[in-house]
Amino acid sequence: MEVNAARALARARTCFVGIGLPSTAANLARRTVNPRLVLIYESGTIGSKPTRLPLSIGDGELADTADAVVPVPEVFNYWLQGGRIDVGFLGAAQVDRFANVNTTVVDRGPGKPEGRLPGAGGAPEIAANCGEVLLVLRHSTRGFVRRLDFVTTLGHGYGPHDRTRLGMPGRGPVAVITDLGILRPDPATSELTLTELHPGVTVAQVRAATGWEPVSYTH
Repeated sequence: MEVNAARALARARTCFVGIGLPSTAANLARRTVNPRLVLIYESGTIGSKPTRLPLSIGDGELADTADAVVPVPEVFNYWLQGGRIDVGFLGAAQVDRFANVNTTVVDRGPGKPEGRLPGAGGAPEIAANCGEVLLVLRHSTRGFVRRLDFVTTLGHGYGPHDRTRLGMPGRGPVAVITDLGILRPDPATSELTLTELHPGVTVAQVRAATGWEPVSYTH
């Protein structure tokens, strides 16, 4: 999963990096397939070159190794909304078939309080404004759901024209990379389609771990 996620950054110049799995993949990419990749974190660090994986966007390692540290409003107003970031790399708790993302709250079932998650952070702005977006998460029916418990971040809405209608300049999610394979939006419908399997994984495994049908294998 992480290796394929790193490879997806081989041609990017700038990447807005989320903490967790996206940060691992982005740093792996910078050390292997794309040494010139400029990592940008939400805390205002530009060109960070951490010697270890950061624990959060506020980890001092990011500032200590950065080319520049700027105010957070500048990161969003000048860099992100200005169209200067090629790829946004995000994690998710839930993803639906149109690559919409939930990182806010999940329904834990009858009689149980709802499960609170970290929340939106900068993800909605990242997904709206980056040239394209990559998502990475482990593949299970808990994560790949028919209907999100909460829409935190818009991927492709509910069809191929929703992003344009809402005035979002970026392409949105172009790939969802999991520990089973890679899903990409269908050009005609914007629905996620299975395009690649990792070695040793079957289509049946992916279908069993996905909360909607069908999942097509087009590779």
